[in-house]
Amino acid sequence: MKTLSIGLIGTGYMGKCHALAWNAVASVFGDVPRPRLVMLAEASQELAERKAQELGFERATGDWRALVNDPGIDVVSITTPNAFHPDMAIAALEAGKHVWCEKPMATRLADAERMLAAARASGKVAALGYNYIQNPVMRLIRRILDEGQIGRVNHVRLEMDEDFMANADDLFYWKSEASSGHGALDDFGVHPLSLLWVLLGGVRRVCGHMAKPYAERPVQGGGRRAVETYDIATVLMELESGASGVLALNRSAWGRKGRIFVQIFGSNGTIVYDQERMNEVQLYTADGAKEAQGFRTILTGPQHPPYDKFIPAPGHGLGFNDLKIIECRELMRRIAGEKAHLIDFEDGIRIERTIDAMARSAHEGRWVEV
Repeated sequence: MKTLSIGLIGTGYMGKCHALAWNAVASVFGDVPRPRLVMLAEASQELAERKAQELGFERATGDWRALVNDPGIDVVSITTPNAFHPDMAIAALEAGKHVWCEKPMATRLADAERMLAAARASGKVAALGYNYIQNPVMRLIRRILDEGQIGRVNHVRLEMDEDFMANADDLFYWKSEASSGHGALDDFGVHPLSLLWVLLGGVRRVCGHMAKPYAERPVQGGGRRAVETYDIATVLMELESGASGVLALNRSAWGRKGRIFVQIFGSNGTIVYDQERMNEVQLYTADGAKEAQGFRTILTGPQHPPYDKFIPAPGHGLGFNDLKIIECRELMRRIAGEKAHLIDFEDGIRIERTIDAMARSAHEGRWVEV
């Protein structure tokens, strides 16, 4: 595997996550060359230089186009607000770079389709930042499903709740602008859909509803502005497997911090997972003596790869940034031409088309085919 030269666009929350992953991946896994952090791009030269020093990049620029066109860069990490993803990803792919772009692909399906076309034309790896699928728990759940421990899956319920938009008095900001997308659906609903994709496959048709808990928000300096996106969404789903499903999303759910709640019901048992307890899974199987039946808790440990690359003892737990490091390793594996556990643009467009169908269904008040 060759040494990869990395460019990073954006240094907010997810930009720092990408930088931490690129810095740590060689140390954690020990089987890849340490990436070279070549250039960082931000909105201004001054901010870029400060962040480059903090995060370990050799050079800085206030012009992201200079970064994607630099011949010394192999991979571009894109961690900017959602609306900027299409132009940046397409430019990087056309410049012959591999791309690691945060989710969602874009705020409009047409732009996501353009990104997919650019990826196909480039022949480069184009991956999306769905790090929750990297949790060793998800690999365990998939194995439980593949082994038939809960029988045939007939129903799944997915919930994602956070409270970062729960306060009605918080100032209006870009996530309430129509240019940012639909709202809860594509801002973070794509995450539980990524878990659904890797565990159970795609969605055939949907019937959705979206709601605004607050019609307007205050703006800096006085006055109020109408909220243009939907912080709540509820969707009925029919999966390609024939199973039924429910997706429930809320960005204004007081008390919920990073909750993704998954229940998978089968003909012989149930699997339950809660992202706020991300290092455990609950399993119920309807076998054995009835008086001894009940949910059992399985804690992750070294027996659930790649947990063992981080910690030698069970029950200590991995965190969000650890999952990003695993995702980084999978990306490097794909770039090297190896099989990888990753959602690329080919898979990601399925999620984008599902989100688009859900939004159309909510606006039109009917079932919509994906």
